[in-house]
Amino acid sequence: MSLKYLQEAVAADDTEKLIRYVRLHFGDGDEAAGRGEIDKAWIEALKLLLDVPETNREFILHTLARHDAATLAHLYFHLHFYLVKRSGEWIHDGTL
Repeated sequence: MSLKYLQEAVAADDTEKLIRYVRLHFGDGDEAAGRGEIDKAWIEALKLLLDVPETNREFILHTLARHDAATLAHLYFHLHFYLVKRSGEWIHDGTL
C-alpha cells in the first residue's frame, strides 16, 4: 500500500482502509497476525497498570502538552513496539 493510498483513505475518512493497513503492517502482511500484535501491546500495558504503580504522570502530561502531534505519533509507535517486544512474542526486526 502506497503513501498515496493512505492519503486518499484519510481524505475519504475511510478508517477501515487505515486499520487494515496498520494490521497488515504490524502483521508483516498477515492481517490476523497484525491484530494479535496490537492486542499484545495493549495487554502488556494493562499488565503494567494492574498494580496501580507510582508513575511519573508529570512527565506524561508535560510531554503531551509540549510536543506536536507528529512527534507524539512517533512516540506512540515506539511505545507500541516496546510493549510488543516486552510480551516476548516479537515478530518484527525492531526497526521503524
